[in-house]
Amino acid sequence: MGEIEVLYPGLYSSIQDLGRHDFRRFGVPQSGAMDSYAAKNANLMLSNLEAHPILEITQLGPQLKFYEPTQIAICGAYLNPKINDSLVLNNKVLSIEKGDILSFGKRNNACRAYIAIAGGFNSKKILESYSWYNGITQKQMLQKGDIIRYSRLERPLHGLNAAVKVPDEYLRKCGIKVFTGPEYGLLSIFQKKLLFDSKFHLDVHNNRMALQLKEPLENNLTPIITGPVLPGTVQLTPSGKLIVLMRDCQTTGGYPRILQLSEDGINIIAQKVVGEPLNFQLFEIK
Repeated sequence: MGEIEVLYPGLYSSIQDLGRHDFRRFGVPQSGAMDSYAAKNANLMLSNLEAHPILEITQLGPQLKFYEPTQIAICGAYLNPKINDSLVLNNKVLSIEKGDILSFGKRNNACRAYIAIAGGFNSKKILESYSWYNGITQKQMLQKGDIIRYSRLERPLHGLNAAVKVPDEYLRKCGIKVFTGPEYGLLSIFQKKLLFDSKFHLDVHNNRMALQLKEPLENNLTPIITGPVLPGTVQLTPSGKLIVLMRDCQTTGGYPRILQLSEDGINIIAQKVVGEPLNFQLFEIK
């Protein structure tokens, strides 16, 4: 069994997978990687199952010391990763030797990066998922001094010295594909036009539960009876704030649900940082 010592935890780093999907009826949030596309790519580069647990890191990466040889892959945001003192690339199988230290520098683009490890991290599986969530798992985020365990590398991958070309244009996209939500029809024609003609920016109030947008949309809708919500549901609050629910969101809510992001839309908005622009684009079903 290999071990990683957390020398520095980064801004917000946690073990995630693709979430727990069958417990929402009990009020258990889905959780899982904020950008599922990048998380899957990192695993597939190592021939892991795409649902293997990965380490999600946010803007400011951790510093990790490895105590056994292994292989890793990093996808998503480029945060200038280094193995010891050497810069390394995203989207590439990286060999790690005993005693190596993985660290991250200044953020180049996007918000979240994903570290996969050959064989996956040995985190505890609870309710059919490895994803960390406060109240479900013992830990919510990495802390200095933590030990993360991983399987010993039995058969290293060979012949993978070059970075793999992974489509990453979505990291720079502003357009978010959406479907109409259950209360969309209650909006006026003027409100609908504003919703799709306006540019919005990510507010400072954002985390794994929800992202708030800076620009308000006038709201004169009658409050609704509490109803089910999902990651990607866009709620309109009484003060006109638009709130995009994310992977750790609650399972019900009482604000009008005016839009629903597509899975691609969730991945795009998960990579935005405060102040970055975005606009909603209605998904047309043909």
